[in-house]
Amino acid sequence: MELIPSSGGVFEVTVNENKIYSKDETGIFPEVEEIIKKMETL
Repeated sequence: MELIPSSGGVFEVTVNENKIYSKDETGIFPEVEEIIKKMETL
């Protein structure tokens, strides 16, 4: 796992080079359970 700092309010979660969540696309921060569920389906 690696945390890559950014700027401008962008929050994205990427697993094995696959973006599974983007705050930029949804406009909201995800719930923890939502991220875990998406990770389990990979």
